[in-house]
Amino acid sequence: MRNKLLEKRIYVLLGLSLTSILIICYVANLADLSPLMGCTAKWGFINTPKNKYYTVAETIVVRPWLGQHNVYAVFMIPNGYQYEYLFKLNLPGERTYCGVIHRANQSVVDGVVAKPGYYLLKGYINTRIALSLMIQGKLNQLKQSQHWELGYVKKTPNS
Repeated sequence: MRNKLLEKRIYVLLGLSLTSILIICYVANLADLSPLMGCTAKWGFINTPKNKYYTVAETIVVRPWLGQHNVYAVFMIPNGYQYEYLFKLNLPGERTYCGVIHRANQSVVDGVVAKPGYYLLKGYINTRIALSLMIQGKLNQLKQSQHWELGYVKKTPNS
């Protein structure tokens, strides 16, 4: 009888522990204190005062209802140039948001065809940020390419 009672207590404790871990993970995901949101990650931007170029998005995909990684822009950069690892989203009346850049490794992405001598990149913005902006009625601004900006520089022989 004592063994069954002890066994039940162990199962209850295991169940409570698992539930606690799941709740903590869920809350931590909601509170995502990523440095990317504040654009403070110094490693993400190239620190050079001159010969830095900027490009805007070729196309923008906004489908946050499909989950993560469904709000992004496609950028086109010339071969021989190094891109920044973060891009900026500058909406009028809002603070600047940042997102991460990933090389597409394809010559066609979402209908954008890389011109000869260029390559494509995808810049992802946090889905939670996109949803917040949409709730504020800024969907049209979010879809305007001039608000999405990516910096790049000519590669040096050492890079």
